[in-house]
Amino acid sequence: MNGIINLKKEAGMTSHDVVFKLRKILGTKKIGHGGTLDPDVVGVLPIAVGKATRLIEYMQEEGKVYEGEICLGFSTTTEDASGELVEKTPVSQAIEESAVDAALQSFLGQITQIPPMYSAVKVDGRKLYEYARAGQEVERPERQVTIYSFERTSPLTYREDCLFFSFRVKCSKGTYIRTLSVDVGQKLGYASHMSHLTRTKAAGMDLANSLTLAQIAEQMDKEDQSFLQPLELGIGDLERIDLSEQDLQEVGFGRFIQWSSAAPLLAAFYQERLVAILEKRGSDYKPKKVFL
Repeated sequence: MNGIINLKKEAGMTSHDVVFKLRKILGTKKIGHGGTLDPDVVGVLPIAVGKATRLIEYMQEEGKVYEGEICLGFSTTTEDASGELVEKTPVSQAIEESAVDAALQSFLGQITQIPPMYSAVKVDGRKLYEYARAGQEVERPERQVTIYSFERTSPLTYREDCLFFSFRVKCSKGTYIRTLSVDVGQKLGYASHMSHLTRTKAAGMDLANSLTLAQIAEQMDKEDQSFLQPLELGIGDLERIDLSEQDLQEVGFGRFIQWSSAAPLLAAFYQERLVAILEKRGSDYKPKKVFL
């Protein structure tokens, strides 16, 4: 069994939980996911099965789109709605929509983030959330991420001394939307957190076409594997090339081929089928992964 699944992760499950359940449903162990989602977050979780697991690193490179909600007025330990209260800053007067929009726009481009303590980032061999649960604070490594677009998608709503608004953001891999939500609040002078989040696009897949675990299990009961999408969808942003029959033979033997490109990696196709990932070595390309 080989292919990519556009899975809709539901709230209350970790990405690891999804993989564990899918192994039972599909009856195969070779399964991986293309981008972790927090337990409370719902949305697109690309799943690689069989040979497709060798493409996960490229699936993760492609930008992701999230739709969510930010709450100004208080912050939490986890930077989302599941955490405990840390600080309250009541929103006692109206904020101009233009000020909110300007704050969002100020994060466009490459930015620096510090991962939240409640995250799976490892420091000295331990995950940050393990330190957090033990009541320990450790120095966290900064990371560079890119925000391609960030816009407000709802009017500003006030209730219980808080301000809520919805947003849509397109970003690079590794971006913490929880942290981004907190930073927006700081820009506006308020404690804040991410009150809701859905991932609507990842690895070229859309939430509208995603399937839940229950739907996949139902199809498997009917011996219907149409939920498996081809490996060709897993090349992410890699440059695509089409090989000649002679090039195909050379790639099959693991030999270098000549190709005019500056890209460090190429996705090599033959008759519309992905056959290899090529890696630039000097002026030529050598097969890095072969799918023949």
